[in-house]
Amino acid sequence: MAGLDTLRAVAIVSVMAFHLNWRLPPSFAIAGKFGWMGVDLFFVLSGYLIGSQLLKPVREGRGVDLLRFYRNRAYRILPAYLVVLALYLAWPGWREETSLSPLWEFVTFTENLFVDYWNNQGFSHVWSLCVEEHFYLLLPLIVLLLARRPAAWKAVAALGFFFVLGLVVRSYELWHVLRPMGAANERYDVMYIQRIYYPTYSRLDGLLAGLALALVRVFRPLWWAVLVRRANWLLVAGSGLVGCAVWMFWDRFTSATGAAAWSSVIGFPVLSVGLAMWVCAAADARCWLGRWRVPGAKWVAMWAYSLYLTHKEVAHGVYDWWPRLMEARDWRCVPEYAMSCLVVAAALYYAVERPFLKLRDRRDIEGVDVKARVEPAL
Repeated sequence: MAGLDTLRAVAIVSVMAFHLNWRLPPSFAIAGKFGWMGVDLFFVLSGYLIGSQLLKPVREGRGVDLLRFYRNRAYRILPAYLVVLALYLAWPGWREETSLSPLWEFVTFTENLFVDYWNNQGFSHVWSLCVEEHFYLLLPLIVLLLARRPAAWKAVAALGFFFVLGLVVRSYELWHVLRPMGAANERYDVMYIQRIYYPTYSRLDGLLAGLALALVRVFRPLWWAVLVRRANWLLVAGSGLVGCAVWMFWDRFTSATGAAAWSSVIGFPVLSVGLAMWVCAAADARCWLGRWRVPGAKWVAMWAYSLYLTHKEVAHGVYDWWPRLMEARDWRCVPEYAMSCLVVAAALYYAVERPFLKLRDRRDIEGVDVKARVEPAL
């Protein structure tokens, strides 16, 4: 879908601009400062797409195939991730930072819960993958439980519970952990990252917003039709909310009091709702985003996961290889970083990701064939 490809491309480019901000020309400052919001866009997309994938069979009365879902997620996530993790362990020169969290945190996808960001910043961007993995693990179980006696109020209650959980956790951390430290403390930023920005239980807003979209599309198609008929207005309204979130997060590391504190409590839901409006609009061909295919967006979207895994390491290598060019931080360095990251991501995609995706699809086809042969006999 052209619109969703565009959003996925925007998300990964934003994340790259954020991580490489200090290496890019000063004109990238705003994109670099707020590029972290691309992660929240990924969360909304995942909530919508994975939620739709799980909920559609429930609506059709087929239930949740846990084994198939977990197997497909493993084929999608693990091969490329384990290759990159192996490079981190075997080749210190590959790392953007020398120190790493313990291996068990990466293997169990708990790095975002136990990271010591003050000392271990290598491969720290895997925190968002940890959040996604926890979502992939728990969502099918919750859907399976609620599908036994389905009711709309149960779905709303479940979404409301996790939404309130995020508000409560962020409020507690701000007022009882960060506020006593004071913004002048040199560890304030680090503790903000460890206690609010990284943990799964405080960063579910985007996934919940995307999942809410999936629930509407699957179980309330008439509501969905009403929404997408106003796709362009949704895009405009969503942009307004994203703009509000930018204003709210302008000084997110300033202090744990006043506007900066409230931005971290309610800013994430505001941002997530705005991004969910973008996703809803982009999913329909009547929207500007859904109607026009941006040149190159399909390829960037297709390589997004490999770009996410490798861009920080590749940029670090480029900086070491051409220090005089990169230290200038002018426009000459931008194509160097961009092309290097794209080439390595494409190599990882075609060498590792794509073969396992084909294997996943082949297993799915074989499973359908076996089911078609066995069911008549039963």
